Amino acid sequence: MTDATPPTDPAADGALDYDTMTRDIADVPAVEVITTVAVHLLSAAAVNLGLDKPDSEHKDLDEARKLITALAGLVTASATEISSFHAAPLRDGLKSLQLAFREASIVPDEPGQGPGEKFTGPVFG
Repeated sequence: MTDATPPTDPAADGALDYDTMTRDIADVPAVEVITTVAVHLLSAAAVNLGLDKPDSEHKDLDEARKLITALAGLVTASATEISSFHAAPLRDGLKSLQLAFREASIVPDEPGQGPGEKFTGPVFG
């Protein structure tokens, strides 16, 4: 046995410091929260499209469609709020995912019917 004291878990004694947690999240700028969520959606969609590595075992187009649609809604709705500086790369990543989805689909969607296209309009390569 060691003399080291294990780290304490604030939840263990039932005394969560909600004021501190609330204050911490309040200090994060909205643009950072939005772009962080967008990057998580981009990454998850890419993995579900099988773009993480050749012959990926994670390919799931149904999940990818949902993630791309959510990303499209977020990017479209927040673009004017986060400025072109932040929105442009997110739009580029979104378009790349939409095109990758079309390429991965055995039966491609009609233009305007692909994932997220109700928010972005038809996507063409």
